[in-house]
Amino acid sequence: MRKLFDKYSYEASKKVTKSYSTSFYAGVRFLDKRIRDDVHAIYGFVRFADEIVDTFHEQNKSELLEEFKNDTYKAIERGISMNPILNSFQATVRKYNIDHQLIDQFLHSMEMDLNPLDYDDSKYKEYILGSAEVVGLMCLKIFVFGDQAEYDRLTPFAMKLGSAFQKINFLRDLKADLDELGRLYFPNIGPEGITLEDKLAIEEEIEKEFEEAYKGIIQLPKSARFGVYVSYSYYTRLLAKIKRKTINDLMSERIRVADQTKMFIFFKSYVKNSFNLL
Repeated sequence: MRKLFDKYSYEASKKVTKSYSTSFYAGVRFLDKRIRDDVHAIYGFVRFADEIVDTFHEQNKSELLEEFKNDTYKAIERGISMNPILNSFQATVRKYNIDHQLIDQFLHSMEMDLNPLDYDDSKYKEYILGSAEVVGLMCLKIFVFGDQAEYDRLTPFAMKLGSAFQKINFLRDLKADLDELGRLYFPNIGPEGITLEDKLAIEEEIEKEFEEAYKGIIQLPKSARFGVYVSYSYYTRLLAKIKRKTINDLMSERIRVADQTKMFIFFKSYVKNSFNLL
């Protein structure tokens, strides 16, 4: 019966992924079957924590996040949780010996979201490390099947990819973050708000990070390389679209990639991977 409960727990995390991010879900489908459930478990965990700080405005967010944090560590220590999302997460953490410091850093970034902050360079880097880079590192430990030497070798590339993804999310969520949550993550922004010069500098940062991240993607095991490359291709297309938009555009709409374009990205990525053209 324990196997049935664990199976249900992973199915619950998979449904969270599919419900909240069709693009990420599609990327996970291109991973090897042996690791898909574990990546869903990571996503389910980070998604629920993010929901606490972003959505439940009528609740005591600090209290909810603290409970979620305590329940997470109890689940890992006990090797079980009656919360299916935390149960699948703890199983994945224990299976791949994921560093608990990564979990600490992620939850710290979620705590930073509880109250609006004026981000300087230091806090900006601190937030990106915890909210994105360490999530990429959790996934990397899965991609290399727990191989610590490979994990250490590929760590810098995974961090660059997570950082680039997060900065694109910051740009495409400018309106919602400011209007609904009172947040602006980019540092050293003047009272006039983000300028064209700021936008160009951020886009240049992202492009450089993508260049570095790509070097790591092509070194991933075949079981993970295609799925990660699909996500990389999707986000590079998002960046290209953002670059064509004005600040006013970003402040009035959330930039998306059309479903037809997504299908083209998946097909093109499949062809490149199949013929070893990455």
